[in-house]
Amino acid sequence: MQKASKHLLIGSIEAFSGKSAAILGLAQSLISKGYRLAYAKPIGTYAEGLADDGLDIDVKFIAETLGLTPEQVYPTLLSIHPQHIQQQLEDGDATNYVEQLHQLEKKDDVDLVILEGPGSLSEGYLFDVSLPQMAQALDAEVVLVSRFHNLAMIDAVLNAKATLGNHLVGVIFNDVNVEQQQLLQSTVQSFLETKQIPVLGILPSNALLRSVSVSELVQQLQADILCGHDFLNLMVEELTIGAMNVNSALKYFRKGRNMAVVTGGDRTDLQLAALESSTHCLILTGHFPPNELVLNRAKDLEIPVLLVDSDTLTTVEIVEKAFKRAQVHERIKVECIQEMINQHCNIDQLLAALGLTSPVTL
Repeated sequence: MQKASKHLLIGSIEAFSGKSAAILGLAQSLISKGYRLAYAKPIGTYAEGLADDGLDIDVKFIAETLGLTPEQVYPTLLSIHPQHIQQQLEDGDATNYVEQLHQLEKKDDVDLVILEGPGSLSEGYLFDVSLPQMAQALDAEVVLVSRFHNLAMIDAVLNAKATLGNHLVGVIFNDVNVEQQQLLQSTVQSFLETKQIPVLGILPSNALLRSVSVSELVQQLQADILCGHDFLNLMVEELTIGAMNVNSALKYFRKGRNMAVVTGGDRTDLQLAALESSTHCLILTGHFPPNELVLNRAKDLEIPVLLVDSDTLTTVEIVEKAFKRAQVHERIKVECIQEMINQHCNIDQLLAALGLTSPVTL
C-alpha cells in the first residue's frame, strides 16, 4: 500500500521533457475536482528565464494560469548558472538548501504541494537539491515525465526507479507518435508495471504543443518586424528553408503547414511563393530588405515578415533550438494540454498513490 504524501515532485530524466505542461494539466484537473494546491519550483532558470520583476517566468505563468494566490506559490530557492557553480566549487555556498526545502512544507489549508523538479535526476546535486535529494528531504512522491524516443528509454526509467525507490509512483510518457503508442500500450506498460513503475499516462504527439509563436521567434532571432505586428501570436509548427528554384519551392511549400519560411532577403520569387502557402512567418536573412511587392502582399495576407542580420544557417539553428525548447506560455497550448491530460492520464490512480481521497473542506 502506498504511503500517503502531500508533496508531489514532477521530474524528468532529461531536460525539455514537458514537466511544465504536465503540471499545468494535472494541477488544473485536481483543482477542478476541488483540491487546493500550492506550487513551487525550487530550482529556477537563470537570467534569461526571469521576468522583469525577477520571478522565474515559468513560475509566474503557471501561478497566473492556475489562479494561485501569492500564498499558494512558494519562492524559488536558487538558480543554477555557470557563475554559481564556479562559486560553489571555489568557495562553497554556505546556504543550507536542504533546510530551505522545508519551507515548502504543506500548509494546513492546502491538500497538495506540487513541485517542479530539475531537468534531470542529477541536476542540483552539487547543492544537495537534485530530484532524489528533494524527494528524500520532503518525503515526496515523484512522477517522471519522459519523451519516448525509442525502447532504449526503458533503461533510463529503470535507472530512475533504482535511484528514487518507492518515491517513484509513476511515469507519464510525452510526445508519443502513433506507432510508439501501440508499442507502449502492448508491451512497455505491462513490463514497467511488473517493475512497480505504473504508467500514469501516454500523451500523443501534438504539433501545436511543439510549436512556437512568431513573437518568440522575434525575441530569439532579435529580428526586425517589417510588417504584421498585430499577428505575432500566430503559431509556427514547421521550419522550411527556401533555397531552390521557385517551381521546386512551390511543391515543397504546399506540403507544409503553418510554416516559418527562411530565405534570403533578395529572393523575391521565393518570398512570394511562400506567402501563397501555409506560411505563418517569413524570415529574411542577410539584413537585405524585401521588395515592396512582398511587403504589400504580406500585409494583405496578414503574415508577419521578419528581417535578421544572421545568415541562413545561423538563423535555422536558432529557430530549431526554439522548437526544441518550446514553452507552453500560450493560452491555446494550455487548453490543449489540459484536454490531453484529462483524456490520457489516470488521475484517480495518481490520487490513490498520493493517498488523497477527498479535498479539504474549508
